[in-house]
Amino acid sequence: MIKQRLLTALVLGVIVLAGVFLLPLQGFALGCALVMLLAALEWANLCTLSGVLKWLYAAVATGLIALIYYLVPAELNVWLLAAAGLFWLWGCYLILNYPSNTGFSARTVKLLIGVAVVVPTWVALVALKALPEGDFALLMLLLLVWGADTGAYCAGKLFGRHKLIPGVSPGKTLEGLAGGVLTCLLIGAIAGFWRELPAPALVYLMALSLLTCLAAVFGDLFESMFKRERGIKDSGRLLPGHGGVLDRIDSLTAAAPIFMLGLYWAPAI
Repeated sequence: MIKQRLLTALVLGVIVLAGVFLLPLQGFALGCALVMLLAALEWANLCTLSGVLKWLYAAVATGLIALIYYLVPAELNVWLLAAAGLFWLWGCYLILNYPSNTGFSARTVKLLIGVAVVVPTWVALVALKALPEGDFALLMLLLLVWGADTGAYCAGKLFGRHKLIPGVSPGKTLEGLAGGVLTCLLIGAIAGFWRELPAPALVYLMALSLLTCLAAVFGDLFESMFKRERGIKDSGRLLPGHGGVLDRIDSLTAAAPIFMLGLYWAPAI
């Protein structure tokens, strides 16, 4: 099982990095849209849709992405991402109050939430790629998401004693969260020194790294909450040893909009 998981992670890592550094913007946008289509299919399953209805839902979500790509000016993306930021604040409220607050249990609400998860993720990733140094920005985002996960896993295994939010994800601990935060702050500091940033920009980048780390954690918990509601362990079976696509990008769905939104307001970094 561990060997299968590591092999899948290696293959996925190569594919993702190749997409970031080798694909032009249009190809990257198309590749991300395909990933969001697969994620929407799995979200449909979380909402107990099947058959034609599942594919119809995924098609609508992907169609919204196409409309945004062709009809919405890029300068308006900041407003969409700001709305996504407000959505994730609400998501944090749901997580912190689960299971006493299940106002999202209706299928229609879940379907709308799925659109609010996958569409801004695509917008944020493509907006990052379109930046003058978009490849570096995407790489940093991925390192922060991976660092939050890896740091939390290692610290949790070594020092984990106190549960974070056991009603949503019993395996996560406060010590693990601290490990993820420290890892992301280190990544932010290294990136800042590598780019020789002035002190204000370095502080801002580290603060954004912290916020992105917390967003990644809540993105993971958010999907876990919906899987718990559905009574399943994994969102799908597409990725051997890892479950589904949503299981791999759950942290990214929250982290990407927050990171891109932070860069819109950043000093020169």
